[in-house]
Amino acid sequence: MSKQLQKLDQFKGVQGPVVTIVMDGVGIAPDGPGNAVKSAYTPNLDRLMASYPMVSLRAHGTAVGLPSDDDMGNSEVGHNALGAGQVFAQGAKLVSNSIESGKMFESATWRELIGGVKASGGTLHFLGLFSDGNVHSHIDHLKAMLVQAKKEGVSTVRVHTLIDGRDVGETSALDYIEPFEAFLAELNEGGFDAAIASGGGRMKITMDRYEADWSMVELGWKTHVLGEGRQFASAADAVKAYRAELGVIDQDLPPFVIAKDGKPLGTVEDGDSVIFYNFRGDRSIEISKAFDGGNEFDKFDRVRKPSVIYAGMLEYDGDLHIPKKFLVAPPEITNTMSEYLANTGVAQLAISETQKYGHVTYFWNGNKSGKFSEELETYIEVPSDVVPFEQRPWMKCAEITDKLIECLESGAYKYLRVNFPNGDMVGHTGSLAATRCSMEALDIQLGRLLPVIDRLGGVALITADHGNADEMYEVDKKGAPKQDKAGNYKAKTSHTLNRVPCIIYDNTPAAKQYCVKADQGSFGLSNVAATMVNLMGFAAPDMWDESIIEIK
Repeated sequence: MSKQLQKLDQFKGVQGPVVTIVMDGVGIAPDGPGNAVKSAYTPNLDRLMASYPMVSLRAHGTAVGLPSDDDMGNSEVGHNALGAGQVFAQGAKLVSNSIESGKMFESATWRELIGGVKASGGTLHFLGLFSDGNVHSHIDHLKAMLVQAKKEGVSTVRVHTLIDGRDVGETSALDYIEPFEAFLAELNEGGFDAAIASGGGRMKITMDRYEADWSMVELGWKTHVLGEGRQFASAADAVKAYRAELGVIDQDLPPFVIAKDGKPLGTVEDGDSVIFYNFRGDRSIEISKAFDGGNEFDKFDRVRKPSVIYAGMLEYDGDLHIPKKFLVAPPEITNTMSEYLANTGVAQLAISETQKYGHVTYFWNGNKSGKFSEELETYIEVPSDVVPFEQRPWMKCAEITDKLIECLESGAYKYLRVNFPNGDMVGHTGSLAATRCSMEALDIQLGRLLPVIDRLGGVALITADHGNADEMYEVDKKGAPKQDKAGNYKAKTSHTLNRVPCIIYDNTPAAKQYCVKADQGSFGLSNVAATMVNLMGFAAPDMWDESIIEIK
C-alpha cells in the first residue's frame, strides 16, 4: 500500500504554510466563576471564535480510544489522535482487556516476575500513581494484580503509592488510601503479607517527564528503593500530618516511608520483583531508566542498585525499548500523518517547550521517538523553566512564538505544528488567577503569530487536545461549582470532559473554495489530520477519519 498522499483534483490547496496550533488544555465550557478561558482577557481568541469557521471536537472517552465517555482525555492520547487521523485503543483499555481476558497473567513477563520472587523468597513491589483517574493508572489494575499474586503463591507484597490529586480531586488521597487498607486487610487473611511501604505526591517524586527534573526521580528512588525519608506508621497518617503542617494539596505531598519499629517496611532488595503499573508513558520512562540502567546510568547516584526483575505495565518507548520488560503490548499506531507527509516530500516542523515537546513529536508520530525523514522533519525543543508553573504562567510561549515565526519566514516548511502548554500545565496547579494569566499570555502570542501566517499566504487550524483551563473548580451534576461550608470554591486540577475548539483561520483566496461541514457532534481530534492534508491540496488516506472541510 502506498504511503504517499495523492493530490486533490478540484482543489490545489493553500499556497502558503499550513499550521496546526494546539492550545493545550483549552476546552469549551459555559461562562462561570471557574472558567479561566472565558474570564481571561483574550481579544484574539475571542475574535477567532466569533469571526472564523469553528466546530467543537470530542477530545475524551471513546473519541480518543479510552474505555468509556466517562474517561477524561489527556495530552498523550489526544496527540495520538491528532497525528494519526485515527482512533486506536489506548492504555487503560488495553490493560483492562488484558486483565479481564487473563492474557496479562499468562504473559512471559508476569511469569518471570512471579517466578522470580517465589524462587528467591523476595518481595513483589508495585509502584505507580494511586488513584482511579484512568489517565496514568487505575487502582483496579493494582488490585487485580494483588489478588492474582496471592493466588499464585507470592507471600510478600509492598505497594509504593504516588499520590494523585491532579487527575482526581486535589485532596482525595484518603478516599483511596482508607478503602485500600481495608482491601489489604481482607486480602491478608491466610498468611499473605501485603502493605503500603512508601509514597509521596506525584509532582514531588518519581513521576518527572521529558527529563525536566531528574531530582524528582532521585527523591523517589531514595524513598521507594532505599527507604530513606520521614517515617510514619501508615500512609493515612502521613497524608494527615503533611496537610496539617504544610497545607499542601495531594500532588505536592512530600515523600514518606512506612516503618515498623524504626525500620522501613518495604525497601527494594536483591531478588525482588518490581512492577511500575502506570500505563501512560511520559512519566514512566525516567524511573524505568533508573531500574533498567546499568553502570552507564549517570542521572543521579542510586547509592545501590538492587538486582531485581523490573517491568512496566506497557512499553513506554517503542523505539528505545523502555522498559526492557512489560506486561501489555502497546497499540501499534500506523499510517500517521507525519509518515505520509514525509513520504510525499513535505517539509515539516514540530515545536514546543520541554513540557509538551514529546507530544508534538513522539505522541504525534504514533509513539515513535525517531523521525520518518531526517531531511524533511525538524524538531525544536525550547527548554522549560524548572519552577512551579503558577509562578511563571506565561511559561515559554513567547520564546516558542519567536522561533516559530523565524521558521515560518524561512520558507523552509510547508507544514508546521506547535503546542502551547499554558492552559494545561498552569491549569493543573489549581490556581485560577495564574491560569487566567496563562491564557492572556497565550493570546498575545496568537496576536503575533496570525499576521505572519496572513503575510505568507498561509492557514492555521487552532485547536486543543483536551479541556482543563475551562473548568478550574469542581462542579456538581448540574454543572455548578462546588462550595464548602464557608462558601469557598473547590479547586479542580484535573482535565475536563468538555469539547475543544477547532477554528480554521484562512484569509487566502483558497478559503472560498471549501467550507466547513456542519458539526453534528461527531467530530473528534482524529478528524484534524485529514483536514490538514486537504488544506495542503492532498486527499486523505482511506483509513483516516473524515475531514472537517469539504471542497465546493
